[in-house]
Amino acid sequence: MGYELRVVHEAPLAFAEVAKAIAPAGFELHGADEIVARHGAAAHGVARWRGQVIGEPGSDWQVAQLVRLTHLLGARLVGEDGEVYALRDGVVEVFAGGGVTELGKLDEMIEAGPAAWSP
Repeated sequence: MGYELRVVHEAPLAFAEVAKAIAPAGFELHGADEIVARHGAAAHGVARWRGQVIGEPGSDWQVAQLVRLTHLLGARLVGEDGEVYALRDGVVEVFAGGGVTELGKLDEMIEAGPAAWSP
């Protein structure tokens, strides 16, 4: 199991609300719990439903998709260590320890595709 990012909403979201919100934005549901996004002709996992939306990103593309999904749901994306991932002026940022780090432009991160991070 990798590092988890959780979609946190003030009021708990029901699975039906999540399913309704994600479809118009191009996300799909596979099986009973997997949320995927397409890159080219292939579908790639972004998150799973486990009573809430949880992602274990392995690429910048997956982080960007999680940020996009979180924005659609009107929620916050929070890491295991309490850091918050957000979108501001088209840029994905991480707020942690009183500082802000830019990860990159959302459009460029998505365009780059789901290539996994190198160890």
